[in-house]
Amino acid sequence: MTSKFDKAHWLAFLLPAALLGGAYGSQYIGGLYPCEMCWWQRYPHFAAVAIALVAFGVGNPAFRKMLVALAALAIATSGIIGGFHAGVEYGYWEGLTACTATISGTGDDLLKSIMNAPLVRCDVAPWTLFGISLAGYNFLLSFGGAMLILAMIWRNKKI
Repeated sequence: MTSKFDKAHWLAFLLPAALLGGAYGSQYIGGLYPCEMCWWQRYPHFAAVAIALVAFGVGNPAFRKMLVALAALAIATSGIIGGFHAGVEYGYWEGLTACTATISGTGDDLLKSIMNAPLVRCDVAPWTLFGISLAGYNFLLSFGGAMLILAMIWRNKKI
């Protein structure tokens, strides 16, 4: 039988992996290129996946519990960044003044790529569902998921 801690551990691995999969799917399949703050939201998810993977190989239950909690905190960090980004998109506060563009090539080709690259603004939501942007969904799923993982860890007193 699987304990609540094992479920929390799997959630700490699968949630950020799924959210990263969705982000890359929307980028490469859906054509929604990320802005600078979108990238910031991905980095803690990468860390959470790596930490959760390492925890699978740890034999010490207390150390494993600490690693899964650390992965949950990384997931929460991504959610907080997503919440800030969503606030920028909705105009609640000012965000970054820089924009990003995707470029590639060499020489004259590179100059053409730079001049023709689409700018990706951080203050404009490229996609919404029910009025919630991707950054808003990242906030809801990441922060909510992290709190669920932490609750599952602390409710499991066996470790």
